[in-house]
Amino acid sequence: MTTLTEGRHAGGFLVWEASRDYTRETVTLTSGAGKLDPGMVLGKITTGGKFTQLAPAASNGSQNAAGILWGHADATAADAAAVVVLRGPAIVNRNDLIWPTGATEPQIAAATAALAALGILLR
Repeated sequence: MTTLTEGRHAGGFLVWEASRDYTRETVTLTSGAGKLDPGMVLGKITTGGKFTQLAPAASNGSQNAAGILWGHADATAADAAAVVVLRGPAIVNRNDLIWPTGATEPQIAAATAALAALGILLR
């Protein structure tokens, strides 16, 4: 029998949200961010306001969690539009989120607190 392994689905991390028209928005992912999967925690670059993968060691704004990518996106070679959960009330499954490679527990805790401040609770 063939085994099927499913990948990530758009919004698969979301447990509950008040209203998708309120919690989600289309944003611009900055060129060079790469191929991103649903559940990727994002930071917002202060200059220009574009989003990218959370980068805890950065100092350009992307070190602060600012939302969670809703669906697949490819910003490898050019800016890309993407839907992001930007605010709550919303509850997400913490086990379905994608954190930066090498992120430490204190960095994840800081990002979790930043998301909670936006009304996005991790459970």
